Amino acid sequence: MSDQAANPGLWQPAPSNTIEGHYTGEGGPLFRLAAVTSFLTLITLGIYRFWARTRVRRYIWSSTTAGGDTFQYTGTGLEKLLGFLVAVVILAFALGALQIGLFFLNLSLFSPRSTEEDFAVQIGMAYLSLLLLAPLFFVARYRSLRYKLSRTRWRGVRFGMDNEAWGYALRGVGLTLLTLVTLGLMLPYQTYTLTKYRTDRMWFGNARFALTGRWQSLYPALIHIMIGVGMVIVGIVFIAVAAQGSVAAGIAGGVLAGLGYIWAIIGGLYYRVDSFRRLTAMTVLDGRVSFAARLGTGDILWRLFAGGFIVGGVYSLAIGIVTWLLTSSLDIDVASPELSPAIIAVNVLIILIALLLISALSMVLIVQPIVRLVVDGVTVENADALDRIRQRAEDEQVDADGLADALDFGGAI
Repeated sequence: MSDQAANPGLWQPAPSNTIEGHYTGEGGPLFRLAAVTSFLTLITLGIYRFWARTRVRRYIWSSTTAGGDTFQYTGTGLEKLLGFLVAVVILAFALGALQIGLFFLNLSLFSPRSTEEDFAVQIGMAYLSLLLLAPLFFVARYRSLRYKLSRTRWRGVRFGMDNEAWGYALRGVGLTLLTLVTLGLMLPYQTYTLTKYRTDRMWFGNARFALTGRWQSLYPALIHIMIGVGMVIVGIVFIAVAAQGSVAAGIAGGVLAGLGYIWAIIGGLYYRVDSFRRLTAMTVLDGRVSFAARLGTGDILWRLFAGGFIVGGVYSLAIGIVTWLLTSSLDIDVASPELSPAIIAVNVLIILIALLLISALSMVLIVQPIVRLVVDGVTVENADALDRIRQRAEDEQVDADGLADALDFGGAI
């Protein structure tokens, strides 16, 4: 009898029909890439960011392997720039149409207001405009995912996604309102329904993905959000009681509401991680290939807090140096024509360097470690069935997630 058979606790390699994800990216190369592309983005006043994001994605994709095969990203910076320009035109048209509609109602988003009532009306119009434009945010999310899938290959086979963004947008707006009305109780239904809509329209070659299972199975992931919300509600009740003269109730209510808020924030992260695990287990490809994800909330929290602490420290140090230089210049001679431009130039240089470091450090200390945790935790079961999958035709008229860039959703890898 072999050692592994005698002791099943020993590590064993994955079965031949199981594929494990593996991320090979390193901090040094990614830091240099992020720093250089951030610098080029700054000196080109933001124009290079489309090529910068493309280069970073190529590095992330090429560092991701499964079963010995590396992923490939084929998108280009020019595609993203052209998609962004088209999206700007769409947004300008949407905002113009909204303003024309408000004009016929004798309202305006931009006209000056002289009274408090007029100011309140304008604030209300601003919120109304966000509500009317909300579908565009869901369209942007869907099209961004569709573009990235269409430019991703594994084993030489393309991924893809059906062009049904507006159906996703209408569901997204309606389900978001439902979640808000129910104070978050229907969040699992929203998450499952929107994920199923996306998943059921995704392809790998000529094989379609599908999301199985039931939305109610996501409720265990919601537990910590509800605990936090409950603590906040009880805290508010205590504060209301304190208005009747109970100082102790006010203090207890404030502490409880504060702790509940923090608990809900961490609970939101737990929900995202746990629901990801559950939804991954419900996903199948071509009716035969299944998936699993091992991902710990504690690991994600540690990466976020540790990386955020270092990035925040760099930013604070830069602000401290700039403040010290400004204070020193004021103490020496604020009117000196030779000194003031030099101090200003040094301050600007320090801020720019800090921005470069923050961008590069965020990529290395936060984004890449989380990507590594996700990739290394995903396994593909019954992988032998992948050999039956054949190439698919390239998706046409993919807008290169330009709308996501225009709405500032394009920063996600």
